[in-house]
Amino acid sequence: MSRYIGPAFKKSRRYAFSTLETGKELRKKAQAPGIHGTTRKKLSEYGVQLHEKQKVRFLYGLSEKQFRKTFEAAGKMQGIHGLNFLLLLESRLDNLVYRAGFAKTRRAARQIVNHGHILVDGKKVDIPSYRVKVGSVVSVKEASMNHPVINECTNMDIKIPAFLNVDASKKTFTYVRYPEREELNSEVNESLIVEFYNR
Repeated sequence: MSRYIGPAFKKSRRYAFSTLETGKELRKKAQAPGIHGTTRKKLSEYGVQLHEKQKVRFLYGLSEKQFRKTFEAAGKMQGIHGLNFLLLLESRLDNLVYRAGFAKTRRAARQIVNHGHILVDGKKVDIPSYRVKVGSVVSVKEASMNHPVINECTNMDIKIPAFLNVDASKKTFTYVRYPEREELNSEVNESLIVEFYNR
């Protein structure tokens, strides 16, 4: 299955979870989409696990193949599989550009990276799934310093997570450390995803 490019609000309502992490989608209309959206069926154990997997997949905007490969890579790391999986997702370049406040959404961040506006340690990287190493410095390319979308976002009051050290005036940030579990989305239950793939 390819990466979903349809309406984000519809997926948020489908899974009763804000994929934009703003809650805006659910404030407007909370019930599931469609004519029968007012009632939600009780899910089986498999359904609950699938629901959680899809939730996180749409949150980070990955295709099924990318999601599975990231999960398998997390399994080869030392430590807790579920937590490692979230850390790898958070270390994606498009996600960090979004977290640093250079874009309003992960989709916008993905486009900024795709169009070659971002440098990692001084080298242009146009691959959104690029895994940024701890200690790496990410910056906006000199020629893109006046990019309207980036300028608009850096002038907004966006909460920056503690694992990033951002200099909005220079449009640069450092990936200081891996995030702690408490700094990530509390509505995500990564153990259900591990159960889904290990069933």
